Amino acid sequence: MDYQRITTAEGLASLCDEIAQSDRVGFDTEFVSEDTFRPELCLVQVITERGMSVVDPQLVKDMNPFWRALADGEHVTIAHAAREELNFSLTAIDRVPKNLFDTQIASAFCSNEYPAAYASVVTRILGKRAEKGEQRTDWRRRPLTDAQINYALEDVRHLFALHDKIIANIDQLGRTSWHEEETASFVEEVIAARTRQRWRRVSGIGSLGPRNLAIVRELWLWRQQEAERRDVPAKRVLRDDLLVELAKRKTSSPEKIRAVRGMNYRSVKDSINDLASCVERGLEASLDDLKSSPSKSMPSQLNLLGQVLVPAITSVCRRAKLATSMACTATNVREMIAHQLGFGRTKEAELPVLARGWRSELIGSLIDDLLSGRKSIHIDDPRSEHPLELVE
Repeated sequence: MDYQRITTAEGLASLCDEIAQSDRVGFDTEFVSEDTFRPELCLVQVITERGMSVVDPQLVKDMNPFWRALADGEHVTIAHAAREELNFSLTAIDRVPKNLFDTQIASAFCSNEYPAAYASVVTRILGKRAEKGEQRTDWRRRPLTDAQINYALEDVRHLFALHDKIIANIDQLGRTSWHEEETASFVEEVIAARTRQRWRRVSGIGSLGPRNLAIVRELWLWRQQEAERRDVPAKRVLRDDLLVELAKRKTSSPEKIRAVRGMNYRSVKDSINDLASCVERGLEASLDDLKSSPSKSMPSQLNLLGQVLVPAITSVCRRAKLATSMACTATNVREMIAHQLGFGRTKEAELPVLARGWRSELIGSLIDDLLSGRKSIHIDDPRSEHPLELVE
């Protein structure tokens, strides 16, 4: 492939000028995430109207001009499954690329697959085959071979063609506003996730009481801060099973913590006093936000209704060339049914997913019609791939 290889600040400045003069820019990244707190950026591939480029962050030490170029101007920024790309930009300049068009999200509004790999989208939308063959590359190692560079460039080579075709399909289906709403929601979620405390994802805490959970939270917060300081994955600082064991024991005694099996590793035993302080804070913390609030008993027929409605909704989405997994989950459907039956949340900000935005327009209203009897589920052709249809 023809491309320019950028290894200097001057070369990056020239690329940034290209971006500033372009109506649209496509980009992708190669990174390694298993050894650092945040993924390590190893390569950036870019396509503009002038052609393709590869930027080597190991040689171009300051990548901030690139991220600023993407965040400025009025161009459309095209990428596929761009969560990590947004995070790289947010870490660098606390801004996201301008006018994001994520081909993974966008293709879900005109096809039945989500989340879809880049190669799958290229094949389905363009009828072409994206060349692959370097999936196990360690992108930190240098020099990179021609085969590795070509593999990396393949991830941007089709972005403009995908943009053209997907936009045309979405416009034809009248889903432009849906796509824009979903993209904006995706960007907001990525930004919010950076500061969200995900301590409830620690494995093994399902049966713990409020006081144990308070300790889990303190240990998790310390682990995150320590992992960022050391620049290592959080679980290398303290494994989940050890974190949960400390929460179960509820002791802030350094001697008793040191006696827990698994605490003899150097990375852990050097932090015994810090762990003791975390446990102490958890033992003294307020439990107001950890106590389970009384919930309304759910109707016994809720699961049955969900089992009936989910296949019908799936059939509707497939007929409409919309990815069901983008539109809703089985849990979303049950929550919407509960809401319609008066068992759901009532605050506007806490409305079920299917009672908000484009999902309400497509699926929420459909569930309402089915529950009220205004529509019913009918078997159209039992031999069809989509045998169910909804009739009035």
